[in-house]
Amino acid sequence: MKISVEISLYPLTENFLTVVNDFIQRLRREPDLTIRVNDLSTQVFGDYQTVLSKVNAAMQTTHNQTPKAAFVMKVLNGDLLDEHSDKYA
Repeated sequence: MKISVEISLYPLTENFLTVVNDFIQRLRREPDLTIRVNDLSTQVFGDYQTVLSKVNAAMQTTHNQTPKAAFVMKVLNGDLLDEHSDKYA
């Protein structure tokens, strides 16, 4: 099953941009994921188990490296990438 996940990361630290960029780069290194980034969130598209596994690992690394960080996620059972590809370009 394909899913679409929207993630917002709120690091409670002065170097918040570095924390967000590191998280995004961890996800971008995963060849099985399709990543789209905008000013408010990161969208991840792919196979259900793969996406949740890779996102979980990236989140855990962020939490291990950052004293306080909040993630807000929305998970949809479907692939919105093809339906809204013009919005993510």
